[in-house]
Order: sequence, then structure tokens, then C-alpha cells
Amino acid sequence: MALAFCGDEGNSTAYNVDHGVLNNGCFVDALNVVPHVFLLFITFPILFIGWGSQSSKVHIHHSTWLHFPGHNLRWILTFILLFVLVCEIAEGIVSDGVSESRHLHLYMPAGMAFLAAITSVVYYHNIETSNFPKLLIALLFYWTLAFITKTIKFVKFCDNGVGFSQLRFCLTGLLVILYGMLLAVEINVIRVRRYVFFKTPKEVKPPEDLQDLGVRFLQPFVNLLSKGTYWWMNTFIKTAHKKPIDLKTIGKLPIAMRALTNYIRLNEAFEAQKVCKASSSPQGSRSIWRALCCAFGRPLLLSSTFRILADLLGFAGPLCISGIVHNTKIIGVFFISSQEFLSNAYVLAVLLFFALLLQRTFLQASYYVAIETGINLRGAIQTKIYNKIMQLSTSNMSMGEMTAGQICNLVAIDTNQLMWFFFLCPNLWAMPVQIIVGVLLLYYLLGISALIGAAVIIVLAPVQYFVATKLSQAQRSTLEYSNERLKKTNEMLRGIKLLKLYAWEHIFHSSVEETRQKEMTSLKSFALYTSISIFMNAAIPIAAVLITFVVHAHLTRKADFSPSVAFASISLFHILVSPLFLLSSVVRSTVKALVSVQKLSEFLSSEEIGEEHDKSSELRSGDNHSKYQAVVSNCLICRKKKSALKLVFCFLFLSTLAQITNGFFTWTPEGPPALSNIDIRIPQGQLTMIVGQVGCGKSSLLLAILGEMQKISGNIFWSRKRGSVAYASQKPWLLNATVEENITFESPFNKQRYKAVIDACSLQPDIDILPHGDQTQIGERGINLSGGQRQRISVARALYQQTNVVFLDDPFSALDIHLSDHLMQEGILKMLREDKRTIVLVTHKLQYLPHADWIIAMKDGNIQREGTLKDIQKSETELFEHWKTLMNRQDQELEKTIIESKTVLERTNLRRTMYSREALLKDDEEDEEEVTESDDEDNLSSVLHQRAKMPWSACGKYLSAAGILLLPLLVLSQLLKHTIMVAIDYCLALWTSDGFFYIFSILCCLGIVLCLVTSIAVEWTGLKVTKKLHSSLLNKIILAPMRFFETTPLGSILNRFSADCNTIDQHIPATLECLSRSTLLCVSALAVISYVTPMFLIALVPLAIMCYFIQKYFRVASRDLQQLDDSTQLPLLSHFSETVEGLTTIRAFRYEAKFRQKLLEYTDSNNIASLFLTAANRWLEVRMEYIGACVVLIAAVTSITSCLYNELSSGLVGLGLTYALMVSNYLNWMVRNLADMEIQLGAVKRINGLLKTEAENYEGLLSSSQIPQNWPDRGEIQIQNLSVRYDSNLKPVLKHVNAHISPGQKIGICGRTGSGKSSFSLAFFRMVDTFEGRIIIDGIDIAKLPLQTLRSRLSIILQDPILFSGTIRFNLDPEKKCTDSMLWEALEIAQLKHVVKALPGGLDAIVTEGGENFSQGQRQLFCLARAFVRKTSIFIMDEATASIDMATENILQKVVMTAFADRTVVTIAVSTVSATFLM
Repeated sequence: MALAFCGDEGNSTAYNVDHGVLNNGCFVDALNVVPHVFLLFITFPILFIGWGSQSSKVHIHHSTWLHFPGHNLRWILTFILLFVLVCEIAEGIVSDGVSESRHLHLYMPAGMAFLAAITSVVYYHNIETSNFPKLLIALLFYWTLAFITKTIKFVKFCDNGVGFSQLRFCLTGLLVILYGMLLAVEINVIRVRRYVFFKTPKEVKPPEDLQDLGVRFLQPFVNLLSKGTYWWMNTFIKTAHKKPIDLKTIGKLPIAMRALTNYIRLNEAFEAQKVCKASSSPQGSRSIWRALCCAFGRPLLLSSTFRILADLLGFAGPLCISGIVHNTKIIGVFFISSQEFLSNAYVLAVLLFFALLLQRTFLQASYYVAIETGINLRGAIQTKIYNKIMQLSTSNMSMGEMTAGQICNLVAIDTNQLMWFFFLCPNLWAMPVQIIVGVLLLYYLLGISALIGAAVIIVLAPVQYFVATKLSQAQRSTLEYSNERLKKTNEMLRGIKLLKLYAWEHIFHSSVEETRQKEMTSLKSFALYTSISIFMNAAIPIAAVLITFVVHAHLTRKADFSPSVAFASISLFHILVSPLFLLSSVVRSTVKALVSVQKLSEFLSSEEIGEEHDKSSELRSGDNHSKYQAVVSNCLICRKKKSALKLVFCFLFLSTLAQITNGFFTWTPEGPPALSNIDIRIPQGQLTMIVGQVGCGKSSLLLAILGEMQKISGNIFWSRKRGSVAYASQKPWLLNATVEENITFESPFNKQRYKAVIDACSLQPDIDILPHGDQTQIGERGINLSGGQRQRISVARALYQQTNVVFLDDPFSALDIHLSDHLMQEGILKMLREDKRTIVLVTHKLQYLPHADWIIAMKDGNIQREGTLKDIQKSETELFEHWKTLMNRQDQELEKTIIESKTVLERTNLRRTMYSREALLKDDEEDEEEVTESDDEDNLSSVLHQRAKMPWSACGKYLSAAGILLLPLLVLSQLLKHTIMVAIDYCLALWTSDGFFYIFSILCCLGIVLCLVTSIAVEWTGLKVTKKLHSSLLNKIILAPMRFFETTPLGSILNRFSADCNTIDQHIPATLECLSRSTLLCVSALAVISYVTPMFLIALVPLAIMCYFIQKYFRVASRDLQQLDDSTQLPLLSHFSETVEGLTTIRAFRYEAKFRQKLLEYTDSNNIASLFLTAANRWLEVRMEYIGACVVLIAAVTSITSCLYNELSSGLVGLGLTYALMVSNYLNWMVRNLADMEIQLGAVKRINGLLKTEAENYEGLLSSSQIPQNWPDRGEIQIQNLSVRYDSNLKPVLKHVNAHISPGQKIGICGRTGSGKSSFSLAFFRMVDTFEGRIIIDGIDIAKLPLQTLRSRLSIILQDPILFSGTIRFNLDPEKKCTDSMLWEALEIAQLKHVVKALPGGLDAIVTEGGENFSQGQRQLFCLARAFVRKTSIFIMDEATASIDMATENILQKVVMTAFADRTVVTIAVSTVSATFLM
């Protein structure tokens, strides 16, 4: 065939239109080539030079600095230009289709223009990022020339009568407009930047974010092409494959996306609502919704626009399939209309390809914008919640109106619900459009029968919604039972030592299992409704297609039921089903969002402490200031008048730091006053001690002074505006940080002062035994410290601060007498008192009263007496004598203990250090084993280095747990279902007679049945696996030795029961079903396309290689980012819970601003991880969907070619194209589900790691018949050559101990901390390894007894009081063996009978989690009562009176002497008083 620019015909008929001929038509086309050739010759050398010199810009992200005006408009116009040029090329080729010679002038200029357009945008991008605006002059000339030449061509068309009926005329007109607009953009750049034709060009600076190399999230700054394809993520994804992703890798958030920026935007919207509405409840739900829409509504509109455009472009698929199958022929004429152009199958294939590219780009852009908006909104709301927490009234927390758990739920769950609502929000507008257009197109194709099929889908939509509602209810019910189970598991793990000592494991095991059974019932409902939902998703399209085609076949018997109609209809039904199924999710998400906003509204309107606080501030700064001035003037008068009385008054007032007059304070507005008739003063620069019995209100008084309690009446005066108060609460509050950070507490580090504080609090021996010294992480993660260590670190924090006022609430409660005295002498008296700082000390240690400058004695919420010790000695003789008795006892104790232990002090510390170092070394070894064997991924550093391949072994363990019967059923049903699906579509392709109608109907029915079978099989498998794994895990953990709990962090074990069990319960089955479905759909689709057109296999190889590498790189990055997202969420939630728990301390220190800053840092870290994860997901989906579009294009071209030349039936062409579209839809889901499954299988791997834990040996050499029923009845103990160690690899803590304790004898065991006292008590219960010697109780060697029997026949009271949530009755007698009278007797012995009687319900009164509704001392007394209830002949007390005041201990020990007169009592105490009293 001849080839020439104008064709080689004698008379060129290139523009032969009716009667006129344009003789210069070819010349005009040749003229149009000139601008494009000019641009290519000019720009190529500059581009090569430019690429070589780009390294000059190193201080900014030079590849992302977009600063020329009209940037986005230029890119949009260029994309449109490229599309129009492709159409012009296609039009030229189609027009020239049947000529004997090729007329290059019909499409070659357009081809050159296409190259020039691409070159122009590449050139522009390089010029812009290199900041050489003068080089844009080349583009100015190019657009001018292109506009002129194209205008000439358009004018000639008009002159020769070529009009809108010809496509070429329309395309030329569009190109004139586009070139004109691009020329206008170029002129605007000159006008604004003034780089030519002006004397002084305009200088521009890069934005602040791009000057900061720490900002690596570049989505807001890159050009449109990179934005749409996430091209900027390529470098990041490749880097992630080489080294683990951490917070340093992902860098900082851009300023516009930071939590503070978004919080300010949200807060401004809230303030605007207050101004507009001026309502009484500015924080109501409606106001919150308006504020959210005002702050974050604009990007949602953009997302919705993208979504609607994507949905409309989605209909191009069915329409193009219909056109391709119907028009598998080539048309060729010189001038063609739009209709003739679109009748060409190849044109439709190319248009389908471009439509898919555009549709996927818009869809992913919609997703990204919506998710980014949701993440920004979440950060803003979390910041607002945190600011509210800082102002919350303490009574809300202490009285249970608002728990830390509720606030954490608000942060973790409700903010996420709002985020996901904003993500799904665009569907609210897009779904109606999609449904209406889908139904109209179906009606156009099938007529009335389409409405019947659509009616089936629409009628079943409420059923789907009902199922979704039930699913949501089942999930909520499961969550409630799961929370209850976790609460019980948490209590079980926290109190595991007590449970083992009391042999109560079976009780709590049964309790957890009982709750788990309820949870499993809910999970069965959840699984049932999930399987129904999966079944309906798969079956409804089949049913709709079956009913539609059956009705269509009957209504139009003689009509041609062509494959083009059939396959276009199937694609439309699949499109129509999607929004209707999504409707249930959107509605559910909307309901959850409404509930979350309601919760947020209630929280934001809760009572604040600031309101009352501000009033007192105003009072002080107003009335009190004038009073102060008056006092000063009076003092001056006093000097003149020499009035002694007035001088005393002046001195008292001016030397007072704080004063309460006629104060009544309560925790709740409705409740009775907790403190009454409070009239006290706190002298400035002196030591004030507050003393009194347990529960008399000492701690409450401190909080009242700090303004934390609700004031009913009275006044609090401070001599000046209250600044920072160093406050150490009774319950130590530690940060999840290092020891050093906990002590310095945001203050500058002063080495000398730090060392002095460490010495004063005797912390150096404790620091020495920590694996990383004072840089060891403590708190929820890391080392679990003892109560005394926590207390001393808390006190050290108060001592370290350079504040003038220090409040210490019972700092000696968990310390032995040595540590207490050292802290008093070196810390309080030397460091604080000598510095003339004001100290307020709450204590039970009355021997320190002589050091007090001022004493406040309390009783039952009232001030019993206030004054110096001499004042009280004179006025309250009886009280003073009582104190003197107790002080003498404690002084004797101190002297005796010092004499006894002075010589062994250093040895004790050394042994403690050596033992603990070895213990920790062993812990590290075990941790390493745990990482290698069980892949415990709790530690962030280990998480980032777990970069193994797909965990197929964990997958095998998961599936093998399903059993022999379920696994084959699961696999076979999935394979059979997809085989039937392919058979249905194949049958449709070959539908030629009534016989196929019946086969089609049978296959559809069979497919529906198999959909049900597969959905049930998957969920049934999940249920069986989850039941088996949880049961095995619980049994293993409850029987594990105590050493396991001492060396494994509690949080790590709890995570296995919470997050990992939840993953196995609810997520893995759904992911497994999605993965198998998407994989088998893709495989079957590729198989069908390859069968229809074998040529497709050639193109499949490079596409498969691309897919492999994309998924390989993505899975690594996705796993790291997912884990980073989770791991950055933990510190954020931990910071919230820490703040709630330490709210009084933070406010006392006036550290609100510092903690807010920390919150912003944690929020930004979590948000940047979430944004990178979102961008990575979009990166994958865009690439997979582009590959899917390539599959469609190749399948379409090969099918059309085969149909034209190999007589392939049009039905098979439709089948191939329909499956090609399916690949486009499911390819990214396959990779995403593979990545999700990889992460989720980590839960199975971790649980399997814990299942390898060895259990304690509960069996004994003696059977139950060989053990007397009432053993031990006498209580005689013989200890023979006893040596004890905690582990076979550690040194002994007791060596060759020999002792004999007679029946009924009262024995005291004394010694310093770490000397082995507690180890001695644990040896009675076989809680430690007795490797030498033996203990004989009443003639029986305890090593031969079954553990359950031994531990159930002895009683012990531990140092740390442990109470469980439930009733008082349950805490005293969980085995339900005692009568009420026995319980009341035990309470009377423990001095608690009057307390319990006053409670509503008496013995059935509720105990909150951890016994938080009782004071520390009362909790200890309940533990004493619990031990009394057991009535065993041997009774062990391990520092049981540490938290009890001396007066109560005195009464208690007298009662114990009487009640236990015939029992053997072993008392372990650092206090020799307790021991000597019993001897």
C-alpha cells in the first residue's frame, strides 16, 4: 500500500465535501506540523541540560516546588489536549481506513502535536522545579504558533462548509480553544512573575514545609500527575523495601495537616457557632455537626465531585462492551460523524481504556481526599477532647460519672467512627446518582424486564439493611461480652499471684470461660449474619440476572437477545448492586457517627473545674488583694504603736501560704460533704503535717487546697497567685517514660540536684539493677516496679522540682522504716525545709511529728486540732498521750532496726543487686527467645525488623485448627462455586436456543446454593478456630508458673487475649473469604480471557511480572506502615489515659501546656503514619487498576482482531471483555487482602508462641485419700536445710535455712528489703523452686502434695492489697463456702464492720475495679478479712499492715492475738513492732 503525506492518488480527495474541494488542505495540515517540530527541536537540548543540573537545589524538595500561577489549570488543559489529540489521531486513522493509499496528513500532524504536548508539560515541569522562568518563553512562542495554525485550519473548514456534523470540525474547534487557553495561561505567568518584558522580576520563596527537609509527605505539593498516580511515593516504597520504616523515615506532617492547625480551624468553627446561635448549649449535637461541616466540609465536596465523576465514568464499561460486541467491523470514509466514529470497535476499546484510567484516578482521588479529611478531623477532635480533659472536674472522674475507659473509648473509637463517616460521606450523594443512571441504562438495553431485575435488587436492599443492622447488633453484643471477658482476664492476670496462693485459679478460669461462652454465642450470631451478608453480596446479582433474562426471554421471544445486550446488562447489574450493598454500611456508619457526636456533646458539656477556679482567682486578685494591702499598712501602724497583738496578726497573715475559712467540700454536687467546717492555714516556708486515721479525709484536704474538690461554701485564699505545686499523690503516678524523665518531669536536667534527689530517695540500688539504669522505660511497657519503687520515684519528682510549694500525700506508705527515715532526713528536712520551701506532708508515721512546724489533725472529715506540737500537748492532752505512745513504739523500732541491720546493709544491697541483675539478664534471654520463637511484636523496634515473607506456617496452623472435615469443604466449595460462575457466563455467551435457557437457569440456582455453602463454610471455620485457640491459651496461661508472669509484661499477655483474639474472632474469616474470592475471580478471569484469545497470554507475562513486583514492594511497605500506625496509636491512647490518671498532679504542677504539646506530637505521629498508609494503599490501587485497564485494552484489541479475522463469536468477545473488567476490579483487592492477611496471621503466630509455655506441675505424689481431711490441724512447721531460687539458672535467695515452728506459735521474720523474707513465705506455697531441703507441715512433706491441696489449706496476706470487681461477699469468699455471720465476724476482726454496714447493700455492696472506691488502708483491711475467713491453722502475713495507720494496726494486732490464739502465725515485716508484738 502506498504511503505519502497527502496520499499518492492523482487527484487528492482529502477534503472532498459535497461540491467544494479545498486544494490547500494538505498544505494547511503540513503547516500545523511546524509549531510542534519547533518545540521538539528547541526543548530537547534544554531538557537534557536541565536534568543534568537539577542537583543545585538541595535545601528544598526541588522536585515539588510548584510556584508558577495557573499550575493546576495548565495540567488539566494539557490532559484534555492529549485526549482530544488521541481522538484526532483515531479519527484520521478511521477516516483513512479504506483508502488504497495512506494519507499521513490526516493523523501525522495530530501525532506530532501529541508528542509536543507531552514535551511541553515535561519541559514546563522541569523549568518550574528548577526555577528558570525565562526559559518559558519557548512555550509562549509554541502556544502562539499552535493557536495561529490551528485557527487557520478551523477558518478554512468554515469557509468550505465543514460543520458540526463532522467530527474533525468539532475536534479542530476544541483544539483552537485549548491552545488559546494555554496561551492565556502562559501570558498570565509573565504578568504575575514578570520574568520578561519587565525590569524587575518578582522573587518568590518556597513554602516553609518545602524548606524543612523533615517534611516527607509531599502529596499537597506535587503536580497533578504525581498527585493522581502517587508517583512521589515510588522512592518511599523502594526505600521501605531496603530498610524498615520508622517515624524518622516518614518525617513530619505538613503544617496544614498538623493537629494544631486543624484544631484551630475546628475551634474557630465552634466559636462561630456560639456567636451565630448564642444558644444556651453551644456544645449540642447540631452545633458540633455544623462546626464539623464548616471546618471540613469543603474537601468533602471535592471528594464527592470526584466520586460522582468516577461513578459516571464507570458506566463506560458496560456501554463500550455493548458497542464492541455489536460493532466488530471497520468503517472508512474521508469525513466521519461522531456516531460513525463511535461505531468502530477499536475506537471503543481505546475509549474504554481511557475511561477506565480516568475513572480509577477519580475514584482513588475521592478516597484519598475523604480519608485525609477524616484523619485531619480526627486529630482536631482528639486535641479538643484533650483540652477538655485538662479542664474536667475531678469529681467526674472520682465518682465514676466518667471513667478513664470511657474517655479512652471516646478517643479511640468515637473519633475513628467520625473519621470513617467522613470517608463514607461522599457515597451519600454518589449512590443515588449511580442507582438512577444504572436503572435508566438497564431500561434502555432491556426494556421493562430490566425494571423487574432492578426491583429484585431494590426489594432485597431492605433485607440487606436488616442483615447489616443485625450484624451491627451482634458486633455490639460481642464487644460488650469481649470487654467483660477482658476485664475479668485483666483482673485475673493482675491478681494471678493471689489466685495461685489461694488456689482460686479454677474459680476465675470458670468465670472467664463463662463470659467467653456468652461471647461465643454472640460470635455465632455475628458469623451467621456475616455469612448471610456474604451470600447476599454474591447471590443477588445472579438472582437479578436470572429473573431479568428469564422475563426478557419470555416477553421478547422473537426479539434478538444478543450477547452485546446480555454482557452489558450483567456489568450494569454488578454496578447497580454495589451502591445498594454499600448503603447498609453508610447508614450504619451514619448512625454510629450520630451516636459518637452525641457522646462528644455530652463530654464537651460536662462540668469543668476552671469555672470555679476562675472565681477563686478573681476573689484573690480582687478582695484579697485589698485585704493584703490593708494588712501591710496595719503592720506599719503596728510598728509605731508597738501593739503586740496586731504584730502577731500581721505576722500570721503574711506568713500564711494558703488558708481555708469555713470550708465545706464535696465530690458530687448532690452528695454529702466529704470535708466539713474546714478552717486551716498553711504556714509559708514551713513543714505542715496532716495526720489522722484511715479514711478521715487527709488526701481530700490536699486536693481541696489545690482546688480539685467542689466547694459548697467557704473560701480558699492564697497569699499570691498559685503557681506550680510539686505534688506527689498517695497512689504513685508514673509516666510511660524513662526513670530520669519521670524524676525530672519536663524540668531542665541538673546533674548535681538529680544525684542528690536519687540519694535522698535511696533510688541508686534500684537504678543499678535496671537493665538500662535510669534510662530504662517504666510504666505500662517495660519493667514492672514494686509499690515502694514507684512511690519513691513519685516523691523524687516532687523533690527535684524547683517549686516553692511541695505537697506529699503519704509518701512513706510503701516504704520500710530505713527508707522512710532516710527520705525524711535527707529529702524532706534537708533538701526542702532548709531551702525554706513550704511542705505539706500527709503521713501515718507519727514519730516524725516533732519535726513539724504546724500540725493538722483530722477525724471523720473534720479538723480535730490545728497548731504546733506544743499547742496540742497543752490543749489536747489525751490526743497527745495517744500520739506519744505510738511515737515511742516507732522510735524503739527505728533504733533496734538500725543496730541490727547496720552491719549487713551493704551486703544486702550487693546481694539484691547481683540477684536482680541475673534475673533481668535471664529475662532478656527469654525475651530474645520469645521474639525468635513466637514473634512477639509488641516491641516497636522488633516490629520494624520483622520483615519475613508471608507467614505460611501461621496460615497452616490456622487452617489445621479447623479440623479434617471443614478444611476440604472450604476449599472444594470455593473452587466449585467459581467454576459454576464461569459456566453461567459461558452459557450466556453461547445462548442460541431454548435449551441454553434451561441450562442457564439450573446453573444460576446451583451457583446461588454454592454461594451459601461457601459463606457458611468460611465463618464456621473461623468459629471453630477461635474457640479452640482461646480455650488453649486460657488453659495454658492460668497454669503457667509465677516466673512466667514476672518475666513477661502484663500488657503483652493481655494483648494476646484482646487484640489478637479479636483479630482471629472477627477479622481473619472475613479477610480469608475476600482473599479467596478475589484471587479465584482474577484467576478464572485470566483463564477465560486466555481461552477466548490465546494471544492475550503473550501480553499477560509482562503484566504478571509488573504485578508481582508491585505487590512485593507494597506488602513490605504496607506491613511496616500498618504496624507503625498501630504502634503510634498506643502512645497516643496511653498519653490520654496517663493524663486522666494524673490529672490532679499535672494541674498541681501547672504543666497543662507541656502535656498539650506532647499530645500534639503524638497525634501528628499517628496521623502521618495513617496518611502514609492511605497514600500507600492508593499507590497500589492506582497501579493495579491501571494494569487492569491494560488487561481490558489488550483483551478488547485481541478479541476484536480475532473476531474480524478468525471468526470468533461476538458472545465470546463479550465474555472476555466482561471478565477483563472483573480483573480491573479485583486485582487490587487481591493484593490488599494478601497484605491484610499477612498482618492478621501475626496474631495466630503470637498466640502459638504463648501456647509453648510450660505449666506448673499441679500433680502430687500423694493422692487425696492419703491426705487427712483436716490437714494441717495443728500448724507445726519444720524447715530442714531449705534452699530456694526463682529459677534453675539463678543464684539461690535462701540458703540452708533450718527452723522449727511449734503449733500455735507466733513468729516474726524481719530483714531489709531484698533479704529474702517474701521468698521465704512463697516457699510454703511452692511458688519458688525449692532445689534443696524440705518443709514439713504436720508431718507431711509439702513437695509431695498436689499444688491445689497445699495452697487451699494455708492462708496468706500479701503486701499489695488486691480486690476484684464484684461484691464484698465475692471478694471475701469467692468459693461461696461461708455463711453471712462468718463474713461479718471476719469484717469485725478487720475493723471494717461499721464501714460495710454503712454501704448500701452491706455484704452485697459493689467493689469497683481494683477496689478504687475504698482507700488504700481499707483495701488492706479487706485483704486481712479475706484471710481470716479461710480459718486455716497456718496464717502468713507479708507486710500486711504497711498502708494502715498505727492506731488501727494497734487495735488490729490485739484482735489478731485473741482470734488466732490457737493458730500458727508467721509475720513478715520491715517493721519490728509488728513482729515483736506477735512474739
